[in-house]
Amino acid sequence: MKIKAMLVDDEINIVRNLEKVIPWEAMNIELIGTAANGAKALDLAREGKPDLILTDIRMPVMDGIELLRELRQSGYEGEIIMLTGFQEFDYARSAVKYGARDYILKPIDYEELQLVIERTAAGIREIKINELKETAKWRELSELAYEKILLDLLMDYTSFPLHRLREEGDRSWLDQRYWMLLVDLDDYSQIARQDERERKLVHFAVRNVLQDALSPELAEYAVLLTREGEWCVLIPLPATGLPAAAMAASAPQRLRAWSEQVQQAVERYVKLSVSIGVYPSPLEAEELADAYRKVQRGLQLSLENRHILIHEQTAVTDATGSSFWGLADGLAAGLTQGDAAKIEQTLEELGRSIKEAGGHHSMRAEQMLHFLCLHLLREMRSVGLLGSSQEQTVWSKLEDSLNVKELVECIHLLIRECQQVSTGRRKSPELLMASAREYIQKHVARDLGVEELAQHLGISNSYFSLLFKQHHQETFLEYLTRERMELAKSLLLHSDKSVTQIGKLAGYAERRYFTKVFHKYEGMTPTEFRERAKPGAAELETEEETADGV
Repeated sequence: MKIKAMLVDDEINIVRNLEKVIPWEAMNIELIGTAANGAKALDLAREGKPDLILTDIRMPVMDGIELLRELRQSGYEGEIIMLTGFQEFDYARSAVKYGARDYILKPIDYEELQLVIERTAAGIREIKINELKETAKWRELSELAYEKILLDLLMDYTSFPLHRLREEGDRSWLDQRYWMLLVDLDDYSQIARQDERERKLVHFAVRNVLQDALSPELAEYAVLLTREGEWCVLIPLPATGLPAAAMAASAPQRLRAWSEQVQQAVERYVKLSVSIGVYPSPLEAEELADAYRKVQRGLQLSLENRHILIHEQTAVTDATGSSFWGLADGLAAGLTQGDAAKIEQTLEELGRSIKEAGGHHSMRAEQMLHFLCLHLLREMRSVGLLGSSQEQTVWSKLEDSLNVKELVECIHLLIRECQQVSTGRRKSPELLMASAREYIQKHVARDLGVEELAQHLGISNSYFSLLFKQHHQETFLEYLTRERMELAKSLLLHSDKSVTQIGKLAGYAERRYFTKVFHKYEGMTPTEFRERAKPGAAELETEEETADGV
């Protein structure tokens, strides 16, 4: 790891000797500049941000001690080695209080100085490596959390108040606007019929390729698996000084170039072809779900392989296609909710839609019905409503379905298979959610997650998230937080337990985090809440809560 160093001395011969005698390159140290006095060194340090500074003490304009003091006051955290004459030895010792790492007497013993520099550089590198490890660890956790939120927004699973995330200041993803690429496997129907292990390997490989395909040009972007065989790539707009009109004008060409890069990378490394739907206008986080559906609909109704489809916002909506998508969504919702009446009604509307599309001899009708089967297969797999044997039955029927009548029969078969799986669970969505609420109440003090609840209910994570949002009009995380806050408020009012104890009972192991969440939820700290309800009861908590930084 290369570090940066700077030399400061008003004696030009000493500077030249230091540059030549010390083996900077061999020690993997880059000299970023020299200065003849403290004032110039201060400007150079602020600009170049060196990790190590070697400076004389006696210099005109600003001496080394004053330079050191100014650097520390400005927040400089690098290492400083002082160079001093024998008569200034006591003076040099005063630099220790400003954080000088070491001091070397003149005339300089260059072997001794090299050892000091090597020792200091090793310490700098150790600190940097530890910082990088911590940064990488936090970055990974942070990105996982933010990608989960972005996925929920994209799939419209959440109504999470985004301003709360922005207040954290940890990352700026949700403050940015995004370009969207939707990547879809052209041969999904073939991949889908492989066993689960092979499908997972394909998805793992494609996601890895997508994460690297644009990295030479883009510092960061999110790759989100939206359903089997489909990924959404969200690219934050760069912070540039370009006018919005200029960025909009160049966006289509740039997005098409990125799409071609993605296609080439997937074909080269995974030997599969993909089609890509592009939303060319910048999107706010709140606009992601609507844009995703629009791009998905346009892309899925296309019959071409290795296609790049730019979504046209000004295009006249195809009334038949729009109606068809409503039917597709209606059938998916009816199946996931176990609503037989809704399914029957949607099927009746589907029959009328087929006639409007041109009857039993229309290529348009066949295309739409074939897509509907594929769409429902993917959606039902994602929520766990089709077992492998039932799915294979539907796939076999779909392969033999060539006309409108056969495709309609295939859709009816798919619906029957889904209903059998749902019946086999012996629990309606209402019972599943009642069981979920009971489980949450019993384990509210634990570190609960969607995975644990879904496993307890015997359903997939995505099906659980979908059902929970449909039944509670809020996400699992929002519901769990509300339950915990209500429990905490009750304990604050009706018990003498400390804030730390109450936080643990409400599922928050760390008092600091509990106080922070409570403050956001109620607009005051737990101590303030208790004090308002029971004057005098919170005096012992005040000092501890102040230390929490709230």
